[in-house]
Amino acid sequence: LRGHADSIGQYKPNWVLSEKRAVEVKDYLVTKGVKKDRIVAIPYGSTIPIATNKTAEGRQRNRRVEIKLKEISK
Repeated sequence: LRGHADSIGQYKPNWVLSEKRAVEVKDYLVTKGVKKDRIVAIPYGSTIPIATNKTAEGRQRNRRVEIKLKEISK
């Protein structure tokens, strides 16, 4: 899980916020039966925007959690 934030505010609080977002999604997935040790939550703060931070719509798109699936061998 990759947590992201918009660029409004200071770097460190945005980093912490992006981590909280990813951890919240992790906790949710665990309640749905996914094993906790199979999920990694990584904060990225505002370092990887997918939209401009100059508009409210762009900032909203940047506040997100991305799920990246990785194939594992049995």
